[in-house]
Amino acid sequence: MYAEWVSRVPGAVVWTNRPLPSGGGVQPVLPDGCMDLMWSEGRLIVAGPDTRAHVPAGPPVPYVGVRFFPGTAPALLGVPAHALRDRRVDLADLWPAATVRRLTARVAAAADPARALEETALLRAADSEPPDPLLRRLADALGAGRPVGATADELGLSARQLHRRSLAAFGYGPKTLARVLRLQRALALARSGFPYAETAIRAGYADQAHLARDVRELAGMPLGALLRGSAPG
Repeated sequence: MYAEWVSRVPGAVVWTNRPLPSGGGVQPVLPDGCMDLMWSEGRLIVAGPDTRAHVPAGPPVPYVGVRFFPGTAPALLGVPAHALRDRRVDLADLWPAATVRRLTARVAAAADPARALEETALLRAADSEPPDPLLRRLADALGAGRPVGATADELGLSARQLHRRSLAAFGYGPKTLARVLRLQRALALARSGFPYAETAIRAGYADQAHLARDVRELAGMPLGALLRGSAPG
């Protein structure tokens, strides 16, 4: 069962995903422009930005995580987002081993691992440079469906500058980011009960067929099957 709530880390959410007692299939994790710090089975793990649905290998296991607002995680983790694109890596591969051992022991000993993981993220945020506000404006604009070219002009960036900064912050270029965020808009609309045709137009697709193609390519399944599975985004 998946649940999430607003984090004390600005723009982030804390989430838990625990297998149901009755079992059931593993649901895909969909591209959303975000990066996560996760705890599972005694390990601290970083989930990089996805360009396609990620299906965890093996049987379902409990996870807790902090999902950072798009573009903010690289400043906290000290690694550009494109280096982790479509990857799950141990935090020990990114940070000093002694630091990770200390954090791992702290989360393992906590009565509430989700809260302990959030505290870890809060401490890291306090010791890090704040994210570039321009990146928040970029994510907000593309998330609202603004065209990439118009967004670049509004931010005072050339196409090359926008692409370079987008790669470092989000893991991929602005056109891919816009596509991923459009998928998330469509899912939110469809889950709210809008018909697929209206969902397509409201989310910024040319038509329902365009929506269907994009969902298949990014999520690996038809929209109807995806909604029935209630996969977390």
